[in-house]
Amino acid sequence: MSFGDFNRICETVALTVCPLVGAPQGIEPTCYSRNFDVAGTLIFQPATIIIHVIALIMTTIMIYHIKSKYTAVGRKEIVMFFYMYMILTFLELLLVSGIIPTASTLYPYFTAAHVGLITATFWCLLLNGFVGFQLTEDGTSTSLWSIRLSSLFVFAAVFFLATATFKGMAAFNPLRPVALWIVLYVFNGAALAIYIACQIVLVLNTLDDRWPLGDIAFGISFYVVGQLILYMFSVKICDTAKHYIDGLFFGTICTLLAVMMVYKYWDSITKEDLEFSVGSKQNVWEVKDIGEDDGYSKQQQQQNYGGY
Repeated sequence: MSFGDFNRICETVALTVCPLVGAPQGIEPTCYSRNFDVAGTLIFQPATIIIHVIALIMTTIMIYHIKSKYTAVGRKEIVMFFYMYMILTFLELLLVSGIIPTASTLYPYFTAAHVGLITATFWCLLLNGFVGFQLTEDGTSTSLWSIRLSSLFVFAAVFFLATATFKGMAAFNPLRPVALWIVLYVFNGAALAIYIACQIVLVLNTLDDRWPLGDIAFGISFYVVGQLILYMFSVKICDTAKHYIDGLFFGTICTLLAVMMVYKYWDSITKEDLEFSVGSKQNVWEVKDIGEDDGYSKQQQQQNYGGY
């Protein structure tokens, strides 16, 4: 994969941007999954569509569990990430399946929205990485709207960049989409790396429990394996599986597993509202409660036994 070049990428895997960049008619992958006919409409990537549907179901379940944890730190912030991932998954389903065909005049705009959502989702995850440090109190208007407005700005900026690139506007060229490549692979990669680094620092410096590091490690592993399969082994998988599946199928699975580990990690560090604090503070509260109960008991004894 050369810097700023989608040609080799798109020859390996059928990304949503591939029909719009690199060549006047886009770039077609060397091998891609079979399509099938539904009521006269060709549906592409049928196996991947199933994974997208599963991802939508699993994300709905995760959102439900997040919302049920009323006292968890960063509950309202992290749920925005999963909402964005859900919208992103649904939009990707429409594009990779061919429900929105590449020949449609709407396809470049939906693809630009898809690229914008990818970057905004990474940005939202990055900002969630700072919530545990309590730079601003979680759940407040400042915390929530800073994420919402900045994510919206990122989405709008990348949507414009992608649209201008696909249409060849404002000095952008679809044959040389370097800026779009930088956003997708450099900016998003940096956002993910910073998020991971923040969580490792948070666990090591703030929590007594080290088990969340395992969730981080599993999440990184799933994501890295998915990217390797997607960009390095997609053609080989496609040829071996006789075009029934390709790397996009396994890449989508691994991305879902990585997102599920984000939920598992967040859940493991927010068992209670004091989870970000050291365990001794909880014990102090327990001792205080016991002391108050003892004082109440002594007072009752004095009243019952005439002060003796």
